[in-house]
Formats: sequence, C-alpha cells, structure tokens
Amino acid sequence: MGVELDLVTNDKAMTSKGLDVVALGELLIDFTPHGVSEQGQPLFERNPGGAPANVLAALAKLELATSFIGAVGEDAFGRYLKDVLEQCGIGTEGLLLTLEAKTTLAFVHLDADGDRSFSFYRQPGADHMLHEEDINRGLIDSARVFHYGSISMTHEPSRTATLSTAAYARSKGLLISYDPNLRLSLWENEAAAKDRILEGLQYANVVKLSEEELLFLTGTRDLETGTKQLAEQFPSMFLLLVTLGAEGSYCRAGEATASHAGYLVEVKDTTGAGDAFFAGILYTLLTERAAARNVWTQAQLESMLAFANAMGALAATGKGAIPSMPTLEAIASLAGASAR
Repeated sequence: MGVELDLVTNDKAMTSKGLDVVALGELLIDFTPHGVSEQGQPLFERNPGGAPANVLAALAKLELATSFIGAVGEDAFGRYLKDVLEQCGIGTEGLLLTLEAKTTLAFVHLDADGDRSFSFYRQPGADHMLHEEDINRGLIDSARVFHYGSISMTHEPSRTATLSTAAYARSKGLLISYDPNLRLSLWENEAAAKDRILEGLQYANVVKLSEEELLFLTGTRDLETGTKQLAEQFPSMFLLLVTLGAEGSYCRAGEATASHAGYLVEVKDTTGAGDAFFAGILYTLLTERAAARNVWTQAQLESMLAFANAMGALAATGKGAIPSMPTLEAIASLAGASAR
C-alpha cells in the first residue's frame, strides 16, 4: 500500500531554498562519564549536546545545509559550543550569546548497558532565555525543514519563541519535524509536560517518540493503538516514528505501518542515538524528495527505518552525541547488513 507524503506546499520553494534544515532549541554541555581518577572519583568529559543541535550535526556530516537557532551563555562554555557548531558546518547566525543566564549543563549517567539518564543545571539556563524577537526568521524563509523539540517549551520566554516559530514555519510551507524528548525533571509537573508537548504536536508533520513517550502521551504501549490514536488526533502528522531501543523502530504513515529490528553493535553511550535516528529519517525524506518520490510503499518505509536505525546504532558506539555522528559510508555499510 502506498502513502502520499506531501512534504511542502510549494514545490518551487522546495528546490530553490538555500538551507535544508533549521532547528530551534537547546544547546548545552553534556558532561559524560570518562573513567575514574587515581583517587577513585568519577571523571567527566565535556561534550557538546542538545537534541536539536545533535540532529543538525548528524545532517551536516551527511553534507546537508543546516543552521541553528537558540541561546547559550556569554561564557566559556557558550563560546565553545558556538565554535563546535561552526566546526561541524552548522550555521550560527541564529545563535544568541546571552548575559541573562549561564550555559546549561547536563551530567550524563550511564548504566551497564550504556543507557543514560541526566542531571540538569538549568535554574535558569541560557537555552530558555531565547525571546521571540531574537528569532532570525530569514533562516526559516530560506529553509526546507524546521525542526524543534519540547525542552525549549519548559519555560518562558523560549516556550513562546518556539511555538511562534513553528507556526511561522508552517505558514511558510516548511516540513515541520518535532521531537517531544520527554525529560520530566525539567517540567513543573507531569500534567504541564503532557499539555505542552501535545501543544507542540499541533504543528508537526514528522514526529519521533520513544516507547516511554508513547505511553506518556497515549496511555498505551501498544504501537498500533497508540500511533493510530495520535495520528487521528493530529491529522497534519503524516509520519510518526517510535524508537524501540535495542529492538529497532516502528513507524506509521497514514494507514501504512512498518518496522525494523535494528542492528547489534557494541554500545558505549546512547546519548544522541535517537537524534541520529531522527536525522536519518529527515535525510531520507529530503533526498527522496529530491528524487521526486512522494508515494511510499511499506518496503520503502522499511528501507527508511533501516537507514535511520543504522545511524542511531552507530552513534551509540562512541562517547558523546555530536562527536559520534556517523559518516554516510559507515551508515551505508551497516544498513546494507542484515538486521537482527
């Protein structure tokens, strides 16, 4: 069964714009475990992080044109993050260095399987000091895809800046991608988190959830039931993806569904793996659109998941998110292998 994916309302704009993807959201420092000292104390390695920036880093490594909108502190960490984006080839015209707050820090805790949890130092953090008037809308005007997440919606003024920019991008006919990226410790309570995450869904065309996020938003872990519920609730969402950790991924596009079992790799750190997966989806959508394909069969959806799963798996084989984003050659090599 084929499903039509209407990527943008203006085909001419799709081919003439200069940027592939613009993302808005958090850019921060991940302090990742890096062994122990001679005194037996844990050591942490500084790594650039933030889900929207991770997605852009993965896409930039695949030679797509990207730019970031967000805020960091006017401090050593913030200047470092700006340098990292530039070294990755990500545009920083929309990056604000603010004196209102320090750059947000997150300490990453890894379990025996490489799965991570976070402790955030963000009271306040520079990332949620992005004001609506700080947004460079010219970046949106020049882009094909606008990508955002929910972490920039936990506090004002970045909440209003995020939602107003998503609405503007939608009015300009961009493909809108959204990552709810639930981090309950950053919200005042679960009810506020659910309400605002659902508010963000109203603009989105392409959405990625984890199993836990699907349960949080729908009350069910059943992939068929939960994804159908959200697809019916948000009709502009034509592609809904669920990452399943080591078990691969699942997607719904209209009435069509597909899954992929994933790949066996040696996991060191899963930070950024979901972002790499989402980047793989966006890369496929953009390059398939360039090939003038807008009808997808189940086999094509499975192929897209295989590519994205390979990106996520490879990202988990290194430490830190941005430094671990894979090359196209590595992705193609793994995606060409048999799934588990």
